[in-house]
Amino acid sequence: MSVTRFLTGITPSGTPHLGNFVGSIRPSIAASRNPGVQSFYFLADYHALIKCQEPERVNRSTLEIAASWLACGLDPEKVAFYRQSDVPEIPELTWFLTCVAGKGLLNRAHAYKAAQDKNHEAGRDGDDGVSAGLFMYPVLMAADILMFNAHKVPVGRDQIQHIEMARDMAASFNHLYGEHFTLPEAAIEESVATLAGLDGRKMSKSYDNTIPLFAPRAELKKLIATIVTDSRAPGEPKEVEGSALFQIYQAFATPEETAALRQAYADGIAWGEAKQLLFERVDRELGPLRERYEELMAHPERVEAALRMGGERARALAQPFLARLRAAVGLRPLTAPAGERRQAKAAALPHFKQYREADGRFYFKLVAADGRLLLQSTGFDAPRDAGQAIARLQQDPQALAALAPHLAPPEGVGAEEVAAALQALAAAKS
Repeated sequence: MSVTRFLTGITPSGTPHLGNFVGSIRPSIAASRNPGVQSFYFLADYHALIKCQEPERVNRSTLEIAASWLACGLDPEKVAFYRQSDVPEIPELTWFLTCVAGKGLLNRAHAYKAAQDKNHEAGRDGDDGVSAGLFMYPVLMAADILMFNAHKVPVGRDQIQHIEMARDMAASFNHLYGEHFTLPEAAIEESVATLAGLDGRKMSKSYDNTIPLFAPRAELKKLIATIVTDSRAPGEPKEVEGSALFQIYQAFATPEETAALRQAYADGIAWGEAKQLLFERVDRELGPLRERYEELMAHPERVEAALRMGGERARALAQPFLARLRAAVGLRPLTAPAGERRQAKAAALPHFKQYREADGRFYFKLVAADGRLLLQSTGFDAPRDAGQAIARLQQDPQALAALAPHLAPPEGVGAEEVAAALQALAAAKS
């Protein structure tokens, strides 16, 4: 069975809330149990330093978030659950990628552009207050992904650009040094639940409208009681559309329970009664998890042990892979015989390079180990389409015939040579 590697980063920048649980923690843990999936979950503590220079807050948030995921059922025996800072190969890979990443590519990063726009609106220099860490954030994110050759990276739509940038860096590195990196794909889950907060807006720490995931029972009840509702009196029919209370209930309830509350709304349930139903339903699911969370928070050494085990598991993959990358870029012992170096170069594989042309369309080409062009694609409207075509060719050389309308071997290159190159790639990945 082929294994698909999923990688998820979690930035330790605050206390988890119900929206995090419904939108990320619960579905991610469920996905980690699927056969044929190899899951990597990491606490992005290097990323946290870009925005937070409060050491105690970073440390405390790391503990709270790690304990939350473990309490919710993440099994550290079956996944790689680790701190980013426990894998020193990641910052080293970041430097390798920095050396192939175009500055123009980083100039277009959404976070950097947003910071510049904010400065310009305030009449300040565009780079005022912008750290190199913010500017280089996409490179570090690419290293997180490429270190473990993740196939899929679950992200929101606002993060798709970072996956495309990681693909660009991977393709540039592969073009220079041979086929080392899998080109990752963004896994967009269209049905990811977004919870409304206490005031009806999206539940977010930036709006200060959250319900902490493991708030004590009394505090949970008190917060639910403050959820904004309309002025309809008991007995008056109520609308479920736009009701934050109903939306939160639906995220925790069964379809039958949801249908019952929907009918109760139509029958004019009192808001106080509806809030009591919500409290009881949420507490029924979170109560046992809260007990596990409090136990872990009281014994941080257990959380530390789980993260260290995950870090060792991650490094068992990262160390040999980085050793190959170091050799590929020329950082290898000077005593290696010249014949060995030539043999290593001769053993390099053909590789794909994906790129964007001035016409705005996306292309790829297949390049032989000696640098000759073997295959050139026509233009695709989206990078994902080009990437999917590459993936098909890498996994199944027979796909060459099906994709023929999008491909053109250069003059002097036979179909047999192209097929042999694809077979070599497929064999190397098997």
